[in-house]
Amino acid sequence: MTSGITLQALRRHRWAFLGPAATQTIAATVISAAIMAARSMDTAPLTKPQRHSLISPDVGAMNGVFIGSSVYMSILLVGVAMNLVISRQTRDIALLRAVGATPARIRRSAALQAAIVALPSSALGYGLGTLAGNAWISALRSHDILPPQVTFHPDLLALPIVAGIELATSVLGSLVAAIRPARVRPARALTDSATGRPRIGVFRTLLGVLLLAGGVVLAGLISKLDAKNAGDAAFFVMLALCVGVGLLGPILLRAIVGLARPLATALGGSGTATIAADNIAVLSRPLSGALVPLVLAIGFAIVKVSMHTTAAHITGTADAATDVWLDYAGTSVYCVFAASAALNTLITVMAGRRRALAVTRLAGADRPRILGIVGVEAAIVLGTALALAIGVGMVTLAPMLHAQFHTWLPYMPPSYLFAGILLTGVVVVGGMLVPAALLSRRRPIEVVMAVE
Repeated sequence: MTSGITLQALRRHRWAFLGPAATQTIAATVISAAIMAARSMDTAPLTKPQRHSLISPDVGAMNGVFIGSSVYMSILLVGVAMNLVISRQTRDIALLRAVGATPARIRRSAALQAAIVALPSSALGYGLGTLAGNAWISALRSHDILPPQVTFHPDLLALPIVAGIELATSVLGSLVAAIRPARVRPARALTDSATGRPRIGVFRTLLGVLLLAGGVVLAGLISKLDAKNAGDAAFFVMLALCVGVGLLGPILLRAIVGLARPLATALGGSGTATIAADNIAVLSRPLSGALVPLVLAIGFAIVKVSMHTTAAHITGTADAATDVWLDYAGTSVYCVFAASAALNTLITVMAGRRRALAVTRLAGADRPRILGIVGVEAAIVLGTALALAIGVGMVTLAPMLHAQFHTWLPYMPPSYLFAGILLTGVVVVGGMLVPAALLSRRRPIEVVMAVE
């Protein structure tokens, strides 16, 4: 029965699985590239001094950091992506529960769905990882970080390692995502499916508040540590804050909509802005899945970039070019990873709204009006993500700056701020407005008749 449920879910919601598949592919790419790059460095014909130079600087540990970070980000982001996929199966799961399917069977089906998607994603990620690993080794050589003797060599042994990691992280993420849908009563699940606005549990709310409060308290404690220990502990501050934001995402989105609704009413009454605010309130739970990777990407970039720019601003001396390049290269990898997960989440949400958009058009809204509504929705999501990410970044960054430079305020060049806002806007617009433009090209009556 489990396999039948799984195959039916894969067929019925096949487009929704593109998000988890893309996230798993990116994770497999980073992990396989790091494994093969490390293997290439280990087997390179180097002298003892050259070998020591690979171990002592950051490049010697960077591959391990890439692998470890990719593993925990895969658990977190695949969990977010699978949560969205499973939320689209709420009605199906409720009907299955009503006819006798047990919560354990539902959880096993969710795990099997993630595993089926993980296997081809791992293979594709391994292929892309060979290209990425070769590019990484070449970049390190071009910056004189690696000697010319180090060349990239693909390693087939990396494939089963990557597949094993992806299977484990994907299954774990899907099991976490399936906890609530598998336990909720069928009648309540059907109600949530009909309204499109499932309730946020008390446990989830309390855990989110606890993580946010714990992150702030930990940030205050590490401000008294030395610079190195403060930097190491800051990672846990950001992780706690990002997970807390994810858990409280629906509540935060609704709160921001509540604050923005009076302004929308003053500007347009019951017009575009007000409709967009109401839509965000209804879609707060699925859209909150995009907040975790967005906040993670922006917050991580704020911390990494601000440490270098603030150091140069205070001391008047820029950090070593090699260290800056390595730090920014690693930051770019994490940001691309997280931004891709956010983009996939937003696209999946918009794809699930194609019938609702078509019904709105049948009710009298023309295509420009639809795009205007989605544009305002994108602006609300963008503003929320930026505000939360700046808060997370500042709470994480402040104790590190105090420990190293005895200041609480970072310095960020305006051009860097503009670039960050622009890139975040590209992700949000690409995930919301572009799909809406493509979905609204089809005649609305055809969409309504085609979608069950």
